[in-house]
Amino acid sequence: MKTPVCSLKTLKILSSVLTARASDDKMTKLVRQNKGGNFHLCANGHELVGVVIAQCLKPGKDWGLPYYRDRAFAIGLGCELDQIFGAFLAKEVENHSGGRMMPEHFSHKALRIPCQSSCVGSQYLQAVGVAKSLQLLNRDEVVYVSGGDGSTSQGDFHEAINFACIHKLGVIFVIQDNGWAISVQSHEQTAGGTIAKMAKGYEGLSVFEVDGTCYESLLAAGQSAVNKGRSGEGPTLIVAKVPRMGPHSSSDDPNKYQTPEQKNECLSQDPVAKFKNYCLEQGLIEKEALKALEQKVFDQVEQAALSGENYPDPLLSTALDHVFVPHETKEEILTDSTQEAIVMVDALNHALDEAMENDPYIVVFGQDVAHGKGGVFGVTRFLTERYGEKRCFNSPLAESSIVGIAIGMSMVEPIKPVVEIQFADYVWTGINQLLNELSSLHYRSRGQWHCPVVIRMPCGGYIQGGPYHSQSIEAHFAHVPGLKVVLPSNAEDAKRLLKASITDPNPVVFLEHKGLYRQRAFSARKEPLATEIEALGKAKVVREGTDLTLVSWGMSTVMGNQVSDLLEKEGYSVELIDLRTIVPYDHKCVEESVKKTGKVLIVHEACKNAGFGAEIAAQISENLFNYLDAPIMRVAAKDAPVPYNLALEKAILPSIDDIKEAALKLARY
Repeated sequence: MKTPVCSLKTLKILSSVLTARASDDKMTKLVRQNKGGNFHLCANGHELVGVVIAQCLKPGKDWGLPYYRDRAFAIGLGCELDQIFGAFLAKEVENHSGGRMMPEHFSHKALRIPCQSSCVGSQYLQAVGVAKSLQLLNRDEVVYVSGGDGSTSQGDFHEAINFACIHKLGVIFVIQDNGWAISVQSHEQTAGGTIAKMAKGYEGLSVFEVDGTCYESLLAAGQSAVNKGRSGEGPTLIVAKVPRMGPHSSSDDPNKYQTPEQKNECLSQDPVAKFKNYCLEQGLIEKEALKALEQKVFDQVEQAALSGENYPDPLLSTALDHVFVPHETKEEILTDSTQEAIVMVDALNHALDEAMENDPYIVVFGQDVAHGKGGVFGVTRFLTERYGEKRCFNSPLAESSIVGIAIGMSMVEPIKPVVEIQFADYVWTGINQLLNELSSLHYRSRGQWHCPVVIRMPCGGYIQGGPYHSQSIEAHFAHVPGLKVVLPSNAEDAKRLLKASITDPNPVVFLEHKGLYRQRAFSARKEPLATEIEALGKAKVVREGTDLTLVSWGMSTVMGNQVSDLLEKEGYSVELIDLRTIVPYDHKCVEESVKKTGKVLIVHEACKNAGFGAEIAAQISENLFNYLDAPIMRVAAKDAPVPYNLALEKAILPSIDDIKEAALKLARY
């Protein structure tokens, strides 16, 4: 007599649950043996939730973004156990991070588990982004994302729920609520004791509160959530109460904050013990068979741990691998254009239009970008009308949502998000997703995942915008490995470089100086043809000279050109360089000019202290000191926020007179 299919599934879950517990126990021992970097996240008490929901999904079809205490989900979905141990020991394994990430941060391309983060709650928006791309591609795959109850205090959790409900996305949010966020109890961080009460206010969200130690309750909730998501009816939240049976991590001592009574209560709710009893009571397995299965699992875990130890350590020569996806742009540049001159705002609009026409998988979204508005400055005007609401739509006014969702969307090939942050000054509420997540995903996944995201941001002053509309923040991004940073000074470059940014498989921060959007004297240019594109990382010699080199970008290039005209009248020849791309930085172009002139003036609009000009000056000093005939000089904004009053703004930002005075001093040195 054959065992019923449902019984086979239950026994498979039992085997995975036992494997998860045995793995946890083995990892604890390895830490005590000073292996695995002395770091381990205890998942005891959480096993049943991850395994059961994993069994409701289709491996290789559906997506999973588990949090760092959800090893059971990875095991239940099918991650190779020896590789889980190899990753735990920071070894070079085929999947996961190859020693780049801490333990428990799973990554598996074939199983569609993107590399996870240590930042609490950052995975929620990314999961929603994955689901949005699946919806755009008309695929019936669902997305699992998990977290502890502490993560529901993060704004990203609520932003993710909100967006998923608005767009009816197939996301299964699973909160494994063990009542503690390290040492903080639920009553100290969640009003009402459970996030389920608040979440029920989101229209379209199904909410299940279940006992995370009860197999039947978890299975029913999981199957309901998968069916709803797969049919396109929207998201589900499952809040599963589980016991906290161990420390937060191997460096945590729960004796400092848990009472003996609390510990004993958790141990009495052990889901592994309960599930074993359930299987015995249901006649799914006999005691002797259970004992044999436990021994088999123990042996498999021991063997997997040995195999994990036998994986090689990462080669030191690979430490710099996967910061960027290797990419070369096939350039097409016509020098004698017959097109009419246009301003930068129109050039950017045309670049987006032509790119979207050429590639149906480019998606534009952000704050006020859709419909008749077309963005605060009109860069995205007409795109919704031409390509529909699915390809150009408004986001909630939440920068973390914009960046986090773009990350998730870009994980689903061939979708390419091009998003807009209304002003560069507003990006800081999304900076965790940008600097911690987007920039490093390719590196920390050992090259398995990449994010072809373009983030457009109007920046800069000189138009009386005040402290929240006028900052120049390129140096912040230049400091973070994994981001490319572009800041053009004219319409011609803007159009070609935006197209190059869109075709680049790496994340690109594309800064647009709003003071140049409609500037004509310097920035208006003959429009490049639709086929034209220029590679990132190449500076341009705007004008050749012999007496000094002036390095600039953005508005400073425009001002530098004016100063070059003024110095020419006084008999000095200025070589003006427009970097155009901050990262990659074209050091060769600058070096060749410095070798010729022997004098360098660096001009930028951002604050002088730790501005990108300081990095250029440092590199020149280190590599070209013998070629210098004078000290390197910098002209930049004063070290203060840009004020609103026009006179005060002029006092802070570099002026033509400031640049001229420095250039003359340097030329006469």
